[in-house]
Amino acid sequence: MSEEDLEEDYDDEEQKEDDEKLGEDEDEKEAVEEEEEEHPVSNPLTEDHFKEGLSLLSKTGNGLAHAFVKFEAREKELTDITLIQSFIHLRYVDLSDNLLQDLSPLSCLTHLLWLKVDNNRLTSAALDELPYLQIASFANNHIKDTCGINHPRLASLSLKGNEIEVISGLDPVKLSNLHTLELRSNSLKSTAGLQLPKLKTLYLAQNSITQIEGMENMTQLTTLHLRDNLLEHLDGFSESLTSLQYVNLRGNAVSNIQEVAKLQKLPLLRALVLLDNPCMDEGDYRMETLVLLPRLERLDKDFFEEDERLDAEDVRQRRREEELELEREREREKELELELEEEIPEPAD
Repeated sequence: MSEEDLEEDYDDEEQKEDDEKLGEDEDEKEAVEEEEEEHPVSNPLTEDHFKEGLSLLSKTGNGLAHAFVKFEAREKELTDITLIQSFIHLRYVDLSDNLLQDLSPLSCLTHLLWLKVDNNRLTSAALDELPYLQIASFANNHIKDTCGINHPRLASLSLKGNEIEVISGLDPVKLSNLHTLELRSNSLKSTAGLQLPKLKTLYLAQNSITQIEGMENMTQLTTLHLRDNLLEHLDGFSESLTSLQYVNLRGNAVSNIQEVAKLQKLPLLRALVLLDNPCMDEGDYRMETLVLLPRLERLDKDFFEEDERLDAEDVRQRRREEELELEREREREKELELELEEEIPEPAD
């Protein structure tokens, strides 16, 4: 499967999730959550939870003993995971769909490789440094910022569906292995704060982003999702984005197709999505996009045909000739003005 197909699959899955959310009774859900928050009931992790949720017997770090390294406790209405501190050999932990507000007991799990704590009541993703953690998901919580994420081997991080307004605290030195970052469905207004030169895939859909900025050092970024934001202009794309191949701008507010010309500085851009932008109403926007971006291979979900490329090249050639003619006309006007100035006699004393 090609990278373009993978991106389309992601878009389709994204739309499917949106449709499912629309089908929920949001008022009832919010009412239940408010009632639970006002009247919290303590429900700590117990030995019985571990008897039920432990699996995957494996050798311990020294290779001399065995222990269960995977633990799952989903939908248990847990409020306290203190007991997990005793299971120091855990490598895979899923505590999604609970009522957790505090993850500090996880700091004892220094062998942890994979963590999923989606759909809890977390207000922060901060944890003590976990030296081997590679994949972490904190989706659909109440997280306010991106501070306190300092795991040196972290490769994939999901913070989608939270309440983050500003990206800060993501140290490019400590997060030197981070290649995928999911920040969809937050409250971001800008891309500032993403100084992550090793990042390859960035999901920023369904925010309130009006400005692209602070991406100058992201030389390895290949995929950028900005669907359903508030972008009117395409300033801020840096020439240093030398690996960027796929940009999704669907559902933004780009009304002038000439904004696309600002993407000419992206040397490897091959696929662009502009569906559901006002500029789609501008005549043959597909042809105009190809005229402005001759290296583009696909617009929206359709690849450009050879006859389209030939037509676009004809348009570019005609415009170059028109510009040259206009420049010659300006030169002739300047020469004429100089001749007239020379012919005008100087006033007598």
